[in-house]
Amino acid sequence: MGNNENLPLFGTYPAKGRVPFRVFAATIFTGICLIFVYRTSFMPAKEEEGRRAWIGLFLTEIWFTIYWFITLVVRWNPIYRHTYKDRLSRRSLSHKYVELCNISVNKSEHCASLIMKYVNRYDEKILPGIDIFVCTADPTVEPPEMVINTVLSVMAYNYPPEKMSVYLSDDGGSDLTFYALLEASRFAKHWLAFCHKFKVEPRSPDAYFRTASQPVDEESASIKKLYEDMKTRIERTTKEGRVSEELRKQHKGFREWDLVSSKRDHQPIIQILIDGRDPKAVDSEGQRLPTLVYLAREKRPQHHHNFKAGAMNALIRVSSRISNGDIILNVDCDMYSNNSDSIRDALCFLLDEEKGHEIAFVQFPQTFENLTKNDVYSSSLRVSVQVELAGLDSNGGPCYIGTGCFHRRESLTGKTFKEATKQDWKSKNVKTKTRESVDILEEACKALATCTCEQNTQWGKEMGLKYGFPVEDIATGLGIQCKGWRSVYFCPERKGFLGAVPTTLIQTLVQHKRWGEGHFQIFLSRLCPLLCGFKKIPIGLQISYCIYSLWPINCLALYYVLVPPLCLLRGISLFPEMSNPWILPFVYVFLGNRAYGLVELLLCGGTLQEWLNDQRMWVYKRTTSYLFATIDSVLKLLGFTKAGFDLTAKVADEDVSQRYEQELIEFGTSSQMYTILATIALLNAFCFVVGLKRLILDQQPLALNSFVLQTVLCGLLVFINLPIFQALFLRKDKGRMPTSVMYQSIMFTLAGCSIALY
Repeated sequence: MGNNENLPLFGTYPAKGRVPFRVFAATIFTGICLIFVYRTSFMPAKEEEGRRAWIGLFLTEIWFTIYWFITLVVRWNPIYRHTYKDRLSRRSLSHKYVELCNISVNKSEHCASLIMKYVNRYDEKILPGIDIFVCTADPTVEPPEMVINTVLSVMAYNYPPEKMSVYLSDDGGSDLTFYALLEASRFAKHWLAFCHKFKVEPRSPDAYFRTASQPVDEESASIKKLYEDMKTRIERTTKEGRVSEELRKQHKGFREWDLVSSKRDHQPIIQILIDGRDPKAVDSEGQRLPTLVYLAREKRPQHHHNFKAGAMNALIRVSSRISNGDIILNVDCDMYSNNSDSIRDALCFLLDEEKGHEIAFVQFPQTFENLTKNDVYSSSLRVSVQVELAGLDSNGGPCYIGTGCFHRRESLTGKTFKEATKQDWKSKNVKTKTRESVDILEEACKALATCTCEQNTQWGKEMGLKYGFPVEDIATGLGIQCKGWRSVYFCPERKGFLGAVPTTLIQTLVQHKRWGEGHFQIFLSRLCPLLCGFKKIPIGLQISYCIYSLWPINCLALYYVLVPPLCLLRGISLFPEMSNPWILPFVYVFLGNRAYGLVELLLCGGTLQEWLNDQRMWVYKRTTSYLFATIDSVLKLLGFTKAGFDLTAKVADEDVSQRYEQELIEFGTSSQMYTILATIALLNAFCFVVGLKRLILDQQPLALNSFVLQTVLCGLLVFINLPIFQALFLRKDKGRMPTSVMYQSIMFTLAGCSIALY
């Protein structure tokens, strides 16, 4: 057993099938080179019609090649990791106890069991403290019932409760959210005892009772009734929009809302609902409860609050005063814990004797539970989760994606890797603090959550999460890595966290617009991975970051879905005829990439229909989300607009949810994005008809016709856009395309065709 002291706590293994992939990539690259040769060799002369369209198409293909190369770097050598949780406790054992156990086994099994019981208890005491941050911002978009399910799930981790502190940041400053958390703090006494006793999974009450079979024993039925009663009280209060006077009398914390003017103008509110230091804070089985804290940082109209980054930084400061856990886990309020051993998995990386001290954060994948069978909006991020982030890990470390991430506190407080010290967890965690009363602690912490406490400091720059970016998580993770730290990606067999995806098309497109805009703003700033990371992080990681940073430039796909159809309408050929050998590289590169994408998705657990949906969303996002992301990023760079943050709704109407389950795409609202999509669909349909007519009536054999590829391209876009045609002309439900969008798209289509013809 003594030899286990030096055993690693995690292992790493490469992805399979890399050699065939690299051979395939080489053939695709050869095909791309041949396309470039064709484009340069057969470019129309200056006086010929179609030269501009040809050059534009060539430039678009050059960009697609650059982006393909970036994806190639990411996919070149992904790595995967596994943990040895059984070694975690052994790592903490001192040689003295190991020797005692070995001697006792030879003398008396009873004596050995007593010593091992003491040793295991000792192990738990020296594990590092964990501070868990849950962030919410608006009770109407993020219902309190959903928020407390996430809170309860992280409170129930398989970890010493006296080592855990859970903080809820309520940026909406809502007494409805506080009331829900108060109810959860009471229910936790029963729920946590139930989870630990029966080892249930998942430990979100709603998810557990939704997926578990009907309770058969009295205790399960009793817990379910307690939860449903609590849920009813919270839903009733939320529906009323106010907390009654009778309920306000239940806790002193409600007096804070007597001073609140609005959610954007109020004093800092901090309430410790469960004091984990108190020996009386126990569950129904007599076991200790984790600390539970409510925080609503100060908001004033004259001070910028920096959105989620500001909330996280307030949590870092306040938690350092209350619990000061060495490890910080942050999760979104809709991302409940699905695996009670996630903390121990993360510690296997952070406490590893050889490499643990280098690791700043351990990133778990962002996975979802409300996906449809075939992922109609391509929201699962299946390939990103299973391939791309593993590729970033092999190139130097994954990016920080804002949720499901375990941080080393000192890396978030601005320390470089060289400044940090290799911690001795054994000696650090046996120290005790002078205990302050809850009231004194709450008042002292308020000074750390004011609007002015960050003035003339490095918060938001070199300390905490970075300000000024819609995707503050990516910027923060990159900054940490540039300070010499490493990061690790871990995708366990049982998903660590489960969240909710948007259930309408517009929500999905707006979400990707925000992501794309945030990533592109980072690329255009001093934090550009290629500049900020120069000589600080590996070149492979610098390039890998660009797979997300350069998302918006893929809006050049708009050129490919508009210009070839219009040129077809005008009789301008942009591709070789079918009998020409130069057609082969075009066909091979297109079909090869599509086939590889299909195989990759199927290997990641997807379906054929899911792949078709993914191809559709590939077009939709690039022609709308990334287009607007590029425009807004440029306008912000020029100083015409300011950064904003849009919350994605976590709830939907019943009829919307029903259509989502049926995988009917939701078009029920007017939007410029829908107008663009409908115009592209109608334009390609009209040009497809013209192309077919040209092919049928032309006297040339089909093999000699130079418009075949353009007609096929239009046909593929018509096929992809079949749901739009249904929404425009066939559907009668509320999710159909609005009439105004239909008229606008028809008008733009006619205008585009008229310009092309005349």
